[in-house]
Amino acid sequence: MTFFTADICDEHYDKVSVLGAGYKNYGGADKCQGEILTLKLDKNNADLVALLRDQDGAGKVVVVDVEQAYFAVVGENLMNFAANNHYAGIIVNGYVRDTAQIDEIPVALFALGTCPRKSIPVTRGNLNIALNFGGIAFNPGDYLYADRDGVIVSADKIV
Repeated sequence: MTFFTADICDEHYDKVSVLGAGYKNYGGADKCQGEILTLKLDKNNADLVALLRDQDGAGKVVVVDVEQAYFAVVGENLMNFAANNHYAGIIVNGYVRDTAQIDEIPVALFALGTCPRKSIPVTRGNLNIALNFGGIAFNPGDYLYADRDGVIVSADKIV
């Protein structure tokens, strides 16, 4: 991938939104780009497991909102599912775990931080709904670009 988010922001300042501060990449890919899939969860990641494990993710980035609940939403197993199904990246408005293992898996994983525990009770999520966090809107079908400088979203495919 030859894009840089800073260059996209310079060239298309009126077409992009920038995710607020605090999100760090824990995955093995330095950058990602793709069409957005959204998933709203209530701590438990069962619906995310099914999505990453069972659906082809070529050209897709999954944006997950758990409203910053202090539970890990993504770990080694889910990152392996994402890599096996060709997802470009995952953005989590929350926390992740297994960071020693996932930094070798070739999928970008942006999150607020780490937490060693996960939520056990299974709850249902909502797939492909509009999400808002970090000062921007994530709509299914929009495009996301992420690298070391940050995460940006555009309604149009830029790169």
